[in-house]
Amino acid sequence: MSGPDLGMPHTRAMGGGLFELRLKAAEGIARAFYCTVVGRRIVVLHHVVKKTGKTPPRDIQVARRRMKDVNDD
Repeated sequence: MSGPDLGMPHTRAMGGGLFELRLKAAEGIARAFYCTVVGRRIVVLHHVVKKTGKTPPRDIQVARRRMKDVNDD
């Protein structure tokens, strides 16, 4: 596959142009939130190492706010 949406289980579309990159390593599970902008750039907006099964809503809100800032410029 190519493009910003690699598909499950690697990425998940979060809606509104926000994507979640799902990462696993020996250190644990991490999530990186990103979006694409004009010029086919991929912008990583926020990342978090998960301690629980569900990504905290606060982290998703941070990513959405940063995506708005990137798209407003």
